[in-house]
Amino acid sequence: MRVSGVLRLLALIFAIITTWIFVRSYMSFSMKTIRLPRWLVPPPTKEIQVVKYKCGLTKPCPANHFAFKICSGAANVVGPSMCFEGHTIMSPVKNNVGRGLNIALVNGTTGAVLGQRAFDMYSGDVNHLVKFLKEIPGGALVLVASYDDPGTKMNDESRKLFSDLGSSYAKQLGFRDSWVFIGTKDLRGKSPFEQFLKNSPDTNKYEGWPELLEMEGCLPPKPF
Repeated sequence: MRVSGVLRLLALIFAIITTWIFVRSYMSFSMKTIRLPRWLVPPPTKEIQVVKYKCGLTKPCPANHFAFKICSGAANVVGPSMCFEGHTIMSPVKNNVGRGLNIALVNGTTGAVLGQRAFDMYSGDVNHLVKFLKEIPGGALVLVASYDDPGTKMNDESRKLFSDLGSSYAKQLGFRDSWVFIGTKDLRGKSPFEQFLKNSPDTNKYEGWPELLEMEGCLPPKPF
């Protein structure tokens, strides 16, 4: 065999061996887990969980306080809702709300629900509302939420009864206004738990109605 032939054979063998070593090294490297330094590895993402307390509040109420949340109706489409101490008293889901004024009575000491009624203030009889307000027992909290039209049938007597419960806006409550309120009998001064929006074409959120009102918080021990 010529020297040149031997050299070609050796070169071929060398190439085969080199290729085999390279392939084996590559496969071995690819099978290994590549570990990055800790400072290059992003920290695991933590899910932020918002803790909800009674009536959906983001903070718990102090001891001897009642958690509450009251929402007025949205135009004449979505009815109002009332929650007290984690218990839904009135809502569209419970099917116990109606156009006008939705009122719930709660024992101001124990938090027990005493009753609830809806009064049609567009085509109903305001005398039913007056009778109901006059019969409210002492020590009861009065929760009110408007829906659609709370003011058309209101008269001077019903407005005075709400004012005596601590309302600052009952005397001006009118057609399609939004109103949420918490009061009680024999309240000295005005209740701090009240929100009111006048029906006005310049500020209404919905066509013909102001936006809904949402009031939530903690009621201190009676009297507040």
